[in-house]
Order: sequence, then C-alpha cells, then structure tokens
Amino acid sequence: MMKLTKKRVVLFLLFIFPLICFLLMSTGTNNFTKLPVATTNVVDISTIDAAKTFKDNISVVCFLGDDMNAHKGGFFNLNEKIYKKFIEYNKFQIIAIYPEGKEEEAKQLKKEISAFTDMVKWNFIPGSKEDISALHASFNSSYPLSSSSYTFKTFLVDKNGDLRGRADDKENPNREILGYDMNSVADLNKIMKDDILVLFYEYYAAFKEKNENKAQRKEVGL
Repeated sequence: MMKLTKKRVVLFLLFIFPLICFLLMSTGTNNFTKLPVATTNVVDISTIDAAKTFKDNISVVCFLGDDMNAHKGGFFNLNEKIYKKFIEYNKFQIIAIYPEGKEEEAKQLKKEISAFTDMVKWNFIPGSKEDISALHASFNSSYPLSSSSYTFKTFLVDKNGDLRGRADDKENPNREILGYDMNSVADLNKIMKDDILVLFYEYYAAFKEKNENKAQRKEVGL
C-alpha cells in the first residue's frame, strides 16, 4: 500500500502538477494565449501508416533520416525532456519517421532508448523518401529536410492535424518557432514543453467550457 501511494505521489508531481500550474495561472478560458496554428491540414501520417493518425492526438513528429546513430543524441534529448514529461498524458504520441530499408537501425535506436523508458507512445514508422518528403513539405517549414530524410527539428501537430508553433520567440522576437531543435535541451525544456502544456490546457479549457454550457442549458430547460 505504501509503495502504491508513493507511486501515485510521484506520478502527480511529474505529470499532473505542471498542468495544474497552468490551471492556477489561467482562471478563465480566455485568460491565456492559445498556441498559434502555423499550418492547417498537414498530410496525415495515415498516408504512410494506415494504423496511425494525427487526428484526435497531440503528436510530436521527428524525422530520423538514414544515419540514426549520428543523430541519436537529439532523439535521446527528445525522450528525456519531452516524452518522459508527457507519457502519462492522454492522446500524446511521438511519431518517428525513417526511410524504408533502415528497419535495423530503427530497431537498434528503439532498443537503446527503451533502456531508459517505456516505449508505449513512441511510434517508429518507415516510409518511402517521397512520402516522407511530402509529409515534411506539408508543414511549410523553413527548415529543410536533408537528402537522407533527416532534420534536427521536431514538430508539434494538434488533434485537428494542424501544425502549431509560435509567431516569435520571447527571447528572440525575430525568431519564428515552427519546429524545435532536438539538439538544444533549452529549446525542448523551456519552449517545446511549455507549448505542449499550453496545447493540453487549450483542450482542457474547451472541454470545461463545453460542459459548463451543457450544465447552463440544463438549468434553463434547454
């Protein structure tokens, strides 16, 4: 019983408390700034893997490329700073796309990351380079995809299949954020983590408002 209680306390502190902080800072549904939609209706991941979709999920999307070993530091950063923070959140997923023929490299990367975490919400998906390029192009990102189908940027796609981002960076007003640098712990920890929390709160606020409206209609007999 004691172990179960301690586990619940740890889960609360790691996953629920950060979201509660947003609730305390935002006393009403209109007292926070929504994360801007950067690009609407990006190509859905179901075009590459029919079993997966961006719809009704909050998706972190990364492009692994041909040489995953050369870039694995960024993927480990993503796992530590983002995935572990949101693994308990409903409808959260990571979509990791790599070129067909690189299954063994992807399997090895997954094995190395799994030594530190539960991989239940990591999705490694192979695709043709043409399909991968089409998906990336639909983001309208200024950060190019390399010839090996890799980029150091990771992206945030909402439940409607829209790319989210910031029109500017608070610390650098001239910097537009439509992707987050996996090689930068600061980018992931200070910017992307906050943006995901804002997105989760946005959906929570909409859900809360919807249910409050239902209660009000019930009170007046509608």
